[in-house]
Amino acid sequence: MAVRVVVGAQWGDEAKGKIVDLFAQHADFVVRYAGGSNAGHTVCSDGQTYKFHLIPSGVLHPHVTPVIADGVVIDLHALESEANALAALSIDLTRLRIGLGAHLTLPYHRQLDELQEAHAEGRLGTTRRGIGPTYADKAARIGLRMADLLDPSRCRTRLQRVLTVRNALLQQVYKVPPIDAEALWAELMRHAQRWREQLVDVPALLMNALESGRSILMEGAQGTLLDLDYGTYPFVTSSHPVAAGACLGTGIPPNRLQEIWGVAKAYTTRVGEGPFPTELHDEIGDHIRERGREYGTTTGRARRCGWLDLVALRYAVRVNGCTALAITLLDVLSGLPTLRVCTAYRLNGQLTHQFVADGFTLARCEPVYEELPGWQEEIHDCRRREQLPPNAQRYLEFIESYVGVPIRLISVGPTREQTIVG
Repeated sequence: MAVRVVVGAQWGDEAKGKIVDLFAQHADFVVRYAGGSNAGHTVCSDGQTYKFHLIPSGVLHPHVTPVIADGVVIDLHALESEANALAALSIDLTRLRIGLGAHLTLPYHRQLDELQEAHAEGRLGTTRRGIGPTYADKAARIGLRMADLLDPSRCRTRLQRVLTVRNALLQQVYKVPPIDAEALWAELMRHAQRWREQLVDVPALLMNALESGRSILMEGAQGTLLDLDYGTYPFVTSSHPVAAGACLGTGIPPNRLQEIWGVAKAYTTRVGEGPFPTELHDEIGDHIRERGREYGTTTGRARRCGWLDLVALRYAVRVNGCTALAITLLDVLSGLPTLRVCTAYRLNGQLTHQFVADGFTLARCEPVYEELPGWQEEIHDCRRREQLPPNAQRYLEFIESYVGVPIRLISVGPTREQTIVG
């Protein structure tokens, strides 16, 4: 059966939550495959707004088994808080399954993230949720995983070993008090009691599901241009938001991926530091921010806003192997008399149509624009592509022609119903 991946095709915040929610209606499993509590998905359903950070947004559908896979890093405090908030809204979380191999974001990871960002000469603009330090410990093979919670003695021993290293760093370099190993271990054991029955071997769970004819929806976090390897390094996240990350984070092999949906806004946004060639520092940028409610789900930070960067979008389509695009927030552009889209860069006096996945080089790229006529009509009530204003249709056709992938879904508002499919 189908394995469908939903991946961000920009710098994150592309309204993937709504797309996942739509597709989850026809999925048996919805799987979060990378990132941590630094991600945020917002879903508007039946007059209620839900905000997700770790738990897959597919949990809103009672028939779905939501899964947090091994590629995710889990802050147990954040998970507990989110679970309690959803339970208060009568969302059944007994269906949730969590990978044994998922690494734990612990208090010293959050503390190190704060300290490193505060002391860095060049800030990265992290969410300070401990994500980078967690993945660093994973790569160094000293991190703790959900599986460690099942063996109290093993957990205590491994925690004491890693704190020997991390407490030395906290005390000697940053001059702050050490973490109490016994107090943290006791806290971990409390969390272990809550989640013990929901820990599973995720690769086995998902491969068995596929063999029995079930459908799987992979839910990405962040966006392609924040990928650790293929994003605008070093202004990136510490995981792999790209479609290939769905395989790394879940154990499902690449030849089982059948649909890869790239999600992109009709314009471009970015949160935090880093290059952004099409960023607007004028009233149009402010207009887009306010009309599009461009404030982070996780941090509340105002997002930087700019024109659609087609050079970057085509790069994301190629890196992910996208089979289709979903364009979101098209309604935000209504009322602008003229739209600009970036179709090339000028770098060192030379014209290039190639995206530069190096943060420092991209910062020197100047956008080359083409202008397209805008439209004045509001489009919230459009339910078929042909109902859109002619200039809105031309805008979408221009995008398709440039990136070489069909747009098969268009969001014209925040609710499920405000969507054009096909």
